[in-house]
Amino acid sequence: MGMMDDPWGNQKVGIEVNGKLKRKDFGLKWDAVTEAGGIVVADEVRIHCNMQFIKQK
Repeated sequence: MGMMDDPWGNQKVGIEVNGKLKRKDFGLKWDAVTEAGGIVVADEVRIHCNMQFIKQK
């Protein structure tokens, strides 16, 4: 992570976050199953975020 200037002189920083969590660790135990037996909501949730921030002048 580091600041950089774009062609218009704005200072920007970019951040990428990856992770996963288990719903049951937070007390979320609700599940649903389709007629074919597939799970609608998995216990593991994957998180992927790309963020860009611009410093205001």
